[in-house]
Amino acid sequence: MALQEMDRKLLSGLMTERRNPRTQDLDLMSAEELLRVMNEEDHGVVDAVRQAIPQIAKVVKVVIRAFESGGRLVYAGAGTSGRLGILDAAECMPTFSAGDKVVGVMAGGEQAFVVAKEGAEDSREAAREDLQKIGLTNQDVLVALTASGRTPYCIGALEYAREVGAYCVGVSCNCPAVLSGYADTAIEVETGPEILTGSTRLKAGTAQKMVLNMISTASMVGIGKVYKNLMVDMKATNLKLEDRAVRIVCMATDCSEEEARYALAQAGGQMKAAIVMILAGVSCQEAQSRLGKQNGFVRRCL
Repeated sequence: MALQEMDRKLLSGLMTERRNPRTQDLDLMSAEELLRVMNEEDHGVVDAVRQAIPQIAKVVKVVIRAFESGGRLVYAGAGTSGRLGILDAAECMPTFSAGDKVVGVMAGGEQAFVVAKEGAEDSREAAREDLQKIGLTNQDVLVALTASGRTPYCIGALEYAREVGAYCVGVSCNCPAVLSGYADTAIEVETGPEILTGSTRLKAGTAQKMVLNMISTASMVGIGKVYKNLMVDMKATNLKLEDRAVRIVCMATDCSEEEARYALAQAGGQMKAAIVMILAGVSCQEAQSRLGKQNGFVRRCL
């Protein structure tokens, strides 16, 4: 049997490609009926992700170790999956001052983020080239994202990652997934048939976004980017975020807005230093020294 024919047979058997029996008459439903079914189907996504928490936790621990040794969290995907990876990577910068710790690549390049290039996902070699461009190393963690679990671009990404010695993670929405055979840790979240047959931007996309939220947020907590439940390493790059920075310092220390603004000014806008200054009653220099010794963990400085 030709490889292309085998791939077609595999695709037709995937759970994410099957018809959902609850929505056979989707085009006859009222808007409210459709939305209620859609919402009910989405409820199952949360339970499906919950089943994968042990595997997600394992990945988080690996990512924390990678961050601590100078490595990165790298997402690779195509279509919706690729866009979700790039979105999570982009949002880690302002939320956690993550620098280049989290990077996303997708089939078809940056332009494919806004203009779909569906054929780009069929090249394993393209993934290799994209990862070479960002200098993937054995210190990095590569997370390949694909709803189907068989996208050639994602398989190519894991193949190259394995060659350079990076830790390999596969995230898919079918079980068992072909992708899992190329991964050190497989996260399989079986979301079932979509309400709109094959439209994996729906439940499968939601599940992948949830998994990425978990990996990046928990990993950032693990390297000291959070104090209590406050994002104390946020980049205050506009007026809204400058105001949020003041409120975060106030919430962390129970100080007045005036005290928070003064401490932030002394600390050059660094919330961690401002919080340590107020809670420990020390100078900015001492606060920064403590943070340096404690790898940026605010709680350890107090």
